[in-house]
Amino acid sequence: MNRARLLPVAAFLLGALSVLGYAPFALFPLPVLSLAALFLLWRGAASARSAAWLGWLWGCGVFLCGVSWVYISLHDMAGMFAPVAAGATLALCMYMALFPALAGALFARLRSGRPFADTLLAAGSWTLSEWLRGWLLTGFPWLASGYAHTPPSPLAGYAAVVGVYGIGLFAAIMAGLIAFGLQRRQTRGTWMAVVAVLLLIPACGALLTRMDWTQPQGEPLTVSLLQGNVPQDGKWNADRISYSLATYAELLHAHPAQLVVMPETALPMLLDHVPRDYLAMLMDKGPVLTGVAATARESGYPGGPLNIALAISQGQELQYYAKTHLVPFGEYIPPGFAWFMDMMHMPMADFIPGPRVQKPLEIAGQQIAANICYEDLFGEEIIRALPQATLLINLSNTAWFGDSLAQPQHLQIARLRALETGRTMLRATNTGMTAAIAPDGRIIGVLPPFISAGLTVEVQGYGGTTPYVRWGNKLAVTLALLALLPAWRARRNARTG
Repeated sequence: MNRARLLPVAAFLLGALSVLGYAPFALFPLPVLSLAALFLLWRGAASARSAAWLGWLWGCGVFLCGVSWVYISLHDMAGMFAPVAAGATLALCMYMALFPALAGALFARLRSGRPFADTLLAAGSWTLSEWLRGWLLTGFPWLASGYAHTPPSPLAGYAAVVGVYGIGLFAAIMAGLIAFGLQRRQTRGTWMAVVAVLLLIPACGALLTRMDWTQPQGEPLTVSLLQGNVPQDGKWNADRISYSLATYAELLHAHPAQLVVMPETALPMLLDHVPRDYLAMLMDKGPVLTGVAATARESGYPGGPLNIALAISQGQELQYYAKTHLVPFGEYIPPGFAWFMDMMHMPMADFIPGPRVQKPLEIAGQQIAANICYEDLFGEEIIRALPQATLLINLSNTAWFGDSLAQPQHLQIARLRALETGRTMLRATNTGMTAAIAPDGRIIGVLPPFISAGLTVEVQGYGGTTPYVRWGNKLAVTLALLALLPAWRARRNARTG
């Protein structure tokens, strides 16, 4: 087999290999090395079209291996016909692979042959494509390259400054230096400069991990995070609702704390239908933060039901956070796709989004920035409640994804949110992974998945502002755009010279 035929296979396998850099494997150098190899493929591409093709194949390798759990949610949980579920999963992965393809095309258009200029060009193109994937069509930033660099990766220190996309930018710069700078034809001075920068980037990241961007606020408190392990199949059926209520009542009695957190839709009904005596029990055992659905009448917002985190506490009115960033095909039907939804059994697929900006919940002496399910993928949305909020709490129902990579990957994503904000992040999930995460990204405690249990931990609220909280993704995107300038200027000078 000749080299031309091997390159597409190599691109796909390199993308698949990079998945080992994420949780649960956490071999964080692998995505950098995989990206360096992709950059080398781009450098050898004969055209922008060829580079885009290689980038697309690399992306297919990443997403087909890394988010194959989408098939589980569509087929095993939502009951979609297997070939249709497989086709929909394949279509999603092929769509997401378009973004590495876009980065490859941009690199091929602007490359200059100069090692440092091409390094910055590749890194900037890569970062912009990842940012675009996290924004376009409501965004799906799963497996953004920065997520591989939770502790012990030294690049984790950059999270509080430039966020996950900034980490991805620095990782891509390292990949570019490996691809373009460490070549035999380079001068000794170039080699030394490349090695110096390769050492400097992680060294600065390690130093940043020692920065105390935020400070403890208030007294520590005990929190119980409940994991009911309620089967998704039939959860919303009337004859199974009593099982859910009994499960969480039992866990609540077994794990008292100053604050108890239950998962997304732990109460599988509309708030108006929750038995009054059950709400009274929650109030008596509270403060409790639990997931439930609420009608427009209950919430005060026009339209359909909302997916909310409900705060229940003695002597206080009910408070709630309404989920803002809804899941397409899971919580609402995109225009023109009613036919697709008809092939699935998706209860409560007609939610409306809550207000874009909502005040933190005041409960247990803390200001809580609640977020629901995959909302914690979007760092710029989490920081809307900061710096007022002292704790981050995520309520999820990951039963939709079965026993798959989704659970450890989602926990790794939550660790980045803690790092970016300098806040403790608490996660209460139905099937896993229920966990408490310190502001430095360290896991304080975690429950095994697929058990019914409670995790009781002592946590601390934090105040203050990290640079990321102040600037969001603007700094990372600006740096990525600036990284394109040397190659653009070199190409312009070559044309005019």
